[in-house]
Amino acid sequence: MRLLALLLLLLGAALGAQAATVRVAPGAALQQAIDSAQPGDTVEIERGHYLGNFTVDKALTLRGINRPTLSGGNQGDTIRVTAPDVTIEGLIVRDSGASLKDQNAGIYLRPGAHRAVVRHNDLTYNLFGLWIEKANDVRIEHNIITGKRELNSSQRGNGIQLYNTDGARITGNNIGFVRDALYVDVSHHAIFKGNKLHHSRYGSHYMNSYYNLWEDNDSYYNRGGLALMEVRNQIVRGNRTWGNSDHGIMLRTLQDSVVENNVIAGNNRGFFIYDVEYATLKGNLVVDNHVGVHLSAGSTRNIVEGNDFIGNREQIRYVGARDETWGKNSGNHWSNYLGWDRNGDGVGDVPYEANDMVDRLSWRHPSVKLLMASPAIQALRLVGQQFPVLRVPTVVDPAPRMQPSNKQWYEWRDKHFQR
Repeated sequence: MRLLALLLLLLGAALGAQAATVRVAPGAALQQAIDSAQPGDTVEIERGHYLGNFTVDKALTLRGINRPTLSGGNQGDTIRVTAPDVTIEGLIVRDSGASLKDQNAGIYLRPGAHRAVVRHNDLTYNLFGLWIEKANDVRIEHNIITGKRELNSSQRGNGIQLYNTDGARITGNNIGFVRDALYVDVSHHAIFKGNKLHHSRYGSHYMNSYYNLWEDNDSYYNRGGLALMEVRNQIVRGNRTWGNSDHGIMLRTLQDSVVENNVIAGNNRGFFIYDVEYATLKGNLVVDNHVGVHLSAGSTRNIVEGNDFIGNREQIRYVGARDETWGKNSGNHWSNYLGWDRNGDGVGDVPYEANDMVDRLSWRHPSVKLLMASPAIQALRLVGQQFPVLRVPTVVDPAPRMQPSNKQWYEWRDKHFQR
């Protein structure tokens, strides 16, 4: 065993001695330098402008010195990686082609480009910033990514596109002015952490993927903040999604997941929950949205505890055939709760009911809102409360909390959509 360890140490030292650093100056042929480098070498690129469509087909490090610019000349992929263990850092990568059919990208990690590291780059004026296809254990860290801003949203590519990958780490990136900042499909065991996702259609558009972590991301000024669709086994924790023109967090056909300690503020709809089962929603702050939660399509058998619903114009818009009970164990806080707490234990003495017959009428006939303050509408509410035959199914919290858990909730008011 000692002899084997010594041989491995000598082998590692020999391989390290063989690695070289190749310096590329402005005007030199960058692709030629890449082609002549040996696996394990570092290609250092001096500040300048390098025009071409570059291919990396061996394990190299491309390192920018003082932010050189690599331009694809508005055609093809600016950098295409076909080998594993490639690192790209410190570059400005721009001007890919604009073909959605060919999926033109600033950096295209092709199938087999496992363990690629892309960090501290500016990817700008590309159709797709990064396209990652069948490449596992990649690390995409602290990049700034913007798209072709003059194109309509549907004609742009995505900031980072993951397809059929495993073990990705997407951390600390700033992505905006693309179609979807993060588009994730059939990709598992990934971590998305500390990213800023803004001014796009969706901050995150995420489908058919399992066992992933979303944590500490900011998603704002998009159409939708975070959209999780047809997924299971997700952890969505400590994110902030605010000022989106449609929804903050969409959960659609989701199971066996935890959504906790997120801030959902100033969106048209805070949560949009559709066909969700066996999920846990806890400790979330849902504040100052037009609709706090839009709940429908048999979303049941979920645990909803310890959330704060504050200052939403409509706390819940529920479409269902029977009552849905939330807060069985510890309750949620509702800022429009009209009950009382006679024994001072912090729990309301009467259940909270989110909607009544008048709410249902106003959804079906919006003109009813013109009469909301009239005696006739108030009488109708009272009749609905007194006669159960006129009662509509709603979300019921049997033990509503009198005080919010998040004492700084007011800091998240007025975070509405801005173009």
